[in-house]
Amino acid sequence: MSEAVLIETRPAAGVALLRLNRPAVLNALNLDLRQQLATAFGQLDADASVRCVVLAGSERAFCAGADLGEYVDAEPVEILGRNMDRLWAAIADCRKPVVAAVRGHALGGGCELAMHADIIVAGHSARFGQPEVLIGLMPGGGATQRLTRAVGKYRAMQMLLTGAAIPAQAAFNMGLVSELVEDAAVEAQALKLAGDIAALPVTAVRFIKEAVLQSMNTSLDQGLQAERRSFQLLFSTPEKTEGIRARLEKRAPHFVQA
Repeated sequence: MSEAVLIETRPAAGVALLRLNRPAVLNALNLDLRQQLATAFGQLDADASVRCVVLAGSERAFCAGADLGEYVDAEPVEILGRNMDRLWAAIADCRKPVVAAVRGHALGGGCELAMHADIIVAGHSARFGQPEVLIGLMPGGGATQRLTRAVGKYRAMQMLLTGAAIPAQAAFNMGLVSELVEDAAVEAQALKLAGDIAALPVTAVRFIKEAVLQSMNTSLDQGLQAERRSFQLLFSTPEKTEGIRARLEKRAPHFVQA
């Protein structure tokens, strides 16, 4: 990968740290960075040694949104040709749990990128917002759907229709952030969470993520049916047997990771 995206793998922990690396422009998403992100997520998803991914930016910004220099003169056909849906899908379709480590700005596409994660750890400096309406646009990376599901219609509408950014504490209070810590501890805490998840049974973790994401796209009955099927399938795994035996024997389980 080029310098716009950095990947640091930690095989012993089963964790990969994926970092946006355009700090001079607050990690703004240009087409090159979007393509590199999609490629990186595809690589990490296919890497059996990686069981959890941490997505991070820099100290001043997780990601300040789209690179507007690429948008100002763009026409609809050009935007259509960029295949943004496929680039976002490469992140959304990652089967490994993703933990976002957010410091500073997470605005527009940056907020949408954070919402593609499964867990968001934020520092007190973090600011979340969807300011697209302020420049005559609307979100195009899923915010009208994911933000509404995360915080409810009325809070989402306020953010989307005013374009106002909210501080980390408010984002935590409304359920947009999983955990709020001091800025200096953000990446360490995200990596710890990722390591804890990576140490757990891989199949169970994967099925849980699939079931939760499916709940956003199906009816309750369909989601419950899918959950039951996955629950039943887990009874064929050695991790289930080891986990239950360890609990009954009052010892720590020993899960063998593939």
